[in-house]
Amino acid sequence: MKEIVLAKSAGFCFGVHRAVDTVYERASQKNIYTYGPIIHNEEVVKDLENKGVKSIESVDEISDAPNSTVIIRSHGVSKNVYDEIKHKGCDIVDATCPFVLKIHRIVEEESRQGKQIIIIGNENHPEVEGIMGWSHNKAFVIDSAEKLNNIKLDPDKEIVIVSQTTFNYNKFEELVEIIKEKSYNVSIRNTICNATEERQTEARNIAKKVDAMIVIGGRSSSNTRKLYEICKGECENTFYIQTLDDLELEKLKKADSIGITAGASTPNNIIEEVYTNVREFCRDVS
Repeated sequence: MKEIVLAKSAGFCFGVHRAVDTVYERASQKNIYTYGPIIHNEEVVKDLENKGVKSIESVDEISDAPNSTVIIRSHGVSKNVYDEIKHKGCDIVDATCPFVLKIHRIVEEESRQGKQIIIIGNENHPEVEGIMGWSHNKAFVIDSAEKLNNIKLDPDKEIVIVSQTTFNYNKFEELVEIIKEKSYNVSIRNTICNATEERQTEARNIAKKVDAMIVIGGRSSSNTRKLYEICKGECENTFYIQTLDDLELEKLKKADSIGITAGASTPNNIIEEVYTNVREFCRDVS
């Protein structure tokens, strides 16, 4: 019988669970908007759209503003976006992950004191875009040694480093070491959330021991992409899928052991469906 290992940390993290629950609780009301897709999972976003919840990218898309509710997703938004929604007269429900809100506070307070802010993360990710928007001066975003070498820092000013909550922990440590070697006056805030560290560590440990690894999550999910990269580094036979439909079960035929993990925005029902079908397939081919 083939061995199947399902990661205990797979699926919704605390912040995503909280945000998704917040939207579903209000889905039956009129004029409910989320600022951006509530999570990076197409299945969930489609389901909410069917219930009348609209995802927007700009306050200009809000109609009947005084009678509308805008839910801020777990990734958070910049101060400007927050102020724009308020100015429009909408009711705001803030479902920003508490770990992300903590970064907003650090960046706002430290930049107000004139300190230089470095955000380790993906500059195109909505969480990072939101964090940048709380800095009182230009914040630098890096995700590689090359980008770090291309930024110009003032050697006379203190530097504060924060991280995107879902960034690869090992990569964060590597970049911090490079910055330290440059002898700047640096204050490091490791703001990668515990759930991310645990999920990445568990995925790496499982991938080391199995013949095939399945990573489940939305294509636009940054944390799922990082999980895939970590697993692929340990297990060549790693598959990135959004749902069961993307999985070619025949490719698992020769594997005696199979690992399964999922990103922070992957619903439990999708994980369960994949796990159940992989288990049945393995039983049939054994």
